[in-house]
Amino acid sequence: MKKYFLVLIIFVSAQISAQTFRNYSNEFLNIGVDAASLGMSKSVVATSSGVNSMYWNPAGLVNLEDYEGSLMHASYFAGIANYNFAAIALPIDNESAIGISIIRFGVDNILNTTELIDNQGNINFNNISLFSAADYAFNIAYARNLIHKDMHFGINAKVIRRVIGDFASSWGFGFDAGIQFERKNWKFGLMVRDITTTYNTWSFDETEFDKIKNSIPGQNQELPKTSEITKPKVQLGIARKFRVARDFHLLTEIDLNMRFAQTNDIISTRFASIDPTFGFELDYTGLVYLRGGVGNIQNTTQFNGSKSLSLQPNFGVGFKYNGIEIDYALTNIGSVGNALYSNIFSIKIDYKFFRN
Repeated sequence: MKKYFLVLIIFVSAQISAQTFRNYSNEFLNIGVDAASLGMSKSVVATSSGVNSMYWNPAGLVNLEDYEGSLMHASYFAGIANYNFAAIALPIDNESAIGISIIRFGVDNILNTTELIDNQGNINFNNISLFSAADYAFNIAYARNLIHKDMHFGINAKVIRRVIGDFASSWGFGFDAGIQFERKNWKFGLMVRDITTTYNTWSFDETEFDKIKNSIPGQNQELPKTSEITKPKVQLGIARKFRVARDFHLLTEIDLNMRFAQTNDIISTRFASIDPTFGFELDYTGLVYLRGGVGNIQNTTQFNGSKSLSLQPNFGVGFKYNGIEIDYALTNIGSVGNALYSNIFSIKIDYKFFRN
C-alpha cells in the first residue's frame, strides 16, 4: 500500500511541476464573507469564531455552543456582480465542530453578441442571447482543540466550480488550514489558504470558441491552457481585547497577508509580498457594535509616472439580540482609485437562544 501511495505522490508532483502557477487565480475566494469581518478590513484571522470562521480561520469553529447559520449578500460594481454566501455549522462534542458553506459570485444576463453579424455582414439583433459567468465554492470544514482548550486547529476542504456560459467551465479542489491560540486577553491566528495548492482544470466548447474568434476579424486567438494552480497564501494575526469602561469593550487586531509573488503591496519582494491590515470593534454590552479598519495598502503609479500610497478604509455597524446578529459594512473590493463603495449586509443566527 505504501508503495502505491508513494507512486501516486510522485505522479501528482510531476503533474503539478509541469503546470503553471498563477499569481491570481480563484480570486473570488479572496473577497471575504460576513459584514462584521469586512467592516474590520478582514482583520479577523486571530479572533474569528463561530459559523463564519470556516472562511476566515476554520479553527474558530470550536467556539460553537450550538447550531449557527449565516447568510450574506453583496452587490458590487453598481449591482453588476452579486456575491452570496450561506453557511451552517454545529459542534460535534466539547472538543470539535463541523460546518458547510457555499459561495456564489456571478455576473448574470451578459449579452452574447458573437452571432450579431451573420456571414453576409448583416446585423440581426434576434441572434443576441444572454449568459452568466459565475464562480461557486462548496466548503466543508472541521475543527478541534489541540493539546488544551486554548489552542484550536481547523481544516477546510473546498470544491470549486466556475462557469462562463456555454463557452468554458472548470472544476477545482483544494484545502485551507488554520490555527488559533489564546493567552489571557491576547489571541493569535495563522491561516494558510490553498495549503496544498488548488488545482483547476478547464474544459472549453471549441464550437463556441470559434464563434468568438470568427466574430473578431484579423484575430488569431488560441484556446487558453486547460489547467491552473493557485499558490498558497499565508495570513498571520494578533489581537487583544480591552475593557475601556464598565459596559464598553474594544477589540483590535493586526493581520499580515502574504502572497508568494511580487505585487503592489506596501511590502513587496520577488519572493513574497505582504499587505498589512488593521481593524477594531467597539461594543456596548455585546449588544451594539461599531467597527472600522484599514487595508489594501498599495503602492500605485499615476499616469504621469509618479508614485503614491493608497489605502482602503472600511466601516461597519452591528446589532445582536437573542441569538440574531445583523451586520452592515461599507467597503469595496476595488484595489484603489475610484472603485465604487459597496453596501454589504449579513445575518447570523445562534440556535441556542431558541431552545429555551
